[in-house]
This record gives sequence, C-alpha cells and structure tokens, in this order.
Amino acid sequence: MAQFDPTTTISADFGIFGIPLSEDESRVVLLPVPWEVTTSYGAGASLGPSLVRNASEQVDLFDIETGKAYEAGYHMLPFPEELKAKNDRFKEKAQLLIELRTNLSEDHERMDKLVQEVNQACEEMTAWVSKESLRVLKAGKLLGLVGGDHSTPLGAIRAVSSQHQGDFGVLHIDAHADLRQAYQGFTQSHASIMYNVMSDPLKPKKLVQVGIRDFSEEEYELSESRPDIKTFFDLQLKKRLMEGESWAAVCRDILKELPQKVYVSFDIDGLDPAFCPHTGTPVPGGLSVDQVFYLFSQIAATGRRIVGFDVNEVSSGGGDEADAEWDGNVGARVLYKLCGWSVVTNEGK
Repeated sequence: MAQFDPTTTISADFGIFGIPLSEDESRVVLLPVPWEVTTSYGAGASLGPSLVRNASEQVDLFDIETGKAYEAGYHMLPFPEELKAKNDRFKEKAQLLIELRTNLSEDHERMDKLVQEVNQACEEMTAWVSKESLRVLKAGKLLGLVGGDHSTPLGAIRAVSSQHQGDFGVLHIDAHADLRQAYQGFTQSHASIMYNVMSDPLKPKKLVQVGIRDFSEEEYELSESRPDIKTFFDLQLKKRLMEGESWAAVCRDILKELPQKVYVSFDIDGLDPAFCPHTGTPVPGGLSVDQVFYLFSQIAATGRRIVGFDVNEVSSGGGDEADAEWDGNVGARVLYKLCGWSVVTNEGK
C-alpha cells in the first residue's frame, strides 16, 4: 500500500482531500451515495457527496490528534451518475405521493403504486450500497460512506455486520432517533434507518444514540424497551453539563455502552444547526464540532476500533451548491477526522 507524500503536486480534480492515490493504494475508501428519495422537509442531500468532496480541498492534511494518518491514503470512489439520475426520478414520485396524502386524495390505487415503486427503488439502492461496501471490505480496506440522506448507510452497515458477524456497536449521532418502522409509507425512509438496522437478522450488538432531540412517542417507547438500544437524549446531556459535569465524564458514559468494535453513523444535524444551516431537517440544540471530535478521540483512547462509518445529510438546502459552502466545509472536516481515527484505531489490523 502506497503512502502519500504531501510534497507531491496535487490535482484538484482527483481523489479527496487532494490526496492523489488510487483505490488500490489507499487504506480508506469512501463510497459516495447521492440519494434523497424519501426526504420529507428540506432538499439537497443528494448533493452531499459533491459538497463534501469540493470542500475537502481546503482541509490541511496534518492533524494534531491523528498526525499523519493521511499517509495511509484516502480515496473517494467515482460519483455514481446513474444512481443520482435514479434518485431524481424517484424523488419526484415520492414527492407526488406525499402531496396526494397531504391533500387527502382518495386515489388509493395510484398512491399504492407510487409507494411500491419508491420502496422498490430504495431497496435497490440499499442492495447496491451493500454490494459496493462488501467489495471494499473484502479488499481489506476501511469503509466510509458519504450520503445522501440517512437512509443510505443501511447497506453499508449490513456489509459491516456480515464481515464482523454482528460483533460491533453503532454509535449514532443525530438530532432524530430514526426508529420509525416506516415514514410516509416509505419502509427505507431516512427516518427509519436505525429501526431497519436493529431489525435485521444479523444486527449489531448495540445501538448507542447521542444528541437525539426530535422523536415520536413510539420511538421513545421502542428505545426504552430495548436493552440493545441506549439513547443519550440531548436535553439530558445538556442538563448534566449545566449542572457541572464535564463532557469528558459524559463521553465515558457513552462509550461504556459500546463494544470494542464501533461503526460511527453521523448525521450532520446531530450538530447545532449553526454548523449545518442547510441540512434537511434542522433542530435547535445539538452538539458542537469540538464535542464530537472529543468523542471520536475517546473511541481511540479507550482502545476501541472503528470498523466503518458514514457522514450524511450534508445538504445544499435545495439551493445552489455555492450557498452551502459552510455545510460542505464542516462535513469535510468531520469526514477527515473519521478517516484519521479509522486509520489510527486499526493500526496493526
């Protein structure tokens, strides 16, 4: 495996973070998934991979925490144009279905047909992600996924679970619990990702959710009833901090809930909306970038190993990509930290 020399001339049109290494030469391989078919509020998440990719050129490679982890090589796979075109077609169908239901349409035959078509398209996307993710993992690479809405990593998590036989936990950072059995009729909605993950036959050992502050009563009851789901609600975290506890103490409690192998699923709206103003479903409250980066560092400090990760819901807000430059910048830096800690926690593996 080649190491990247940062003195090499970098092409802005190649790779990610300006690292000119191929997939074969890289330790970390990133899968872009431009998909937002079932988004229910803001638009533009399908542009997330390109927003992050473009902003990545501005990230300095040396990191005070992970050092020269980048020398192991990071590579983003080619942008899947066919998948983006499919997303655009089926998003129109999903939005039509939402409109019909909102207007209390009695054309049930038409609505049933639309929901079947959209659900089938989402299943096909998940199967494609799973196939691509397994290919990357079987090649001995570290896998990262860049969405897209938060439905996109289901196939990646399934691939990781297949490789590790369910022997890992998911650290889920988000504003939303994403534990709905279905949402607006869509069984693979962005609002159902963690329900689907924890309903699979080969599910992870544990789901640990952090920063959750927008959820239904049913989601709350499901979380409270499942010993393999632990939710750190944002309000409870803030109360602990306001009453004098340190973030370090809070992170210790979060990590105690996780097994040794960890998959990180990061929805950008887990952050305070000041860091992601264009994300599809922003919610007041949330974490700071510094708090998230400290939590990542403690995964390594406690001897845990990152076996995969995703970054999702970086969005243009439905406008021009240039309007969401800040969102892309934050997303790229979160992604860079996850790449670095993945390399560090897998040294010698």
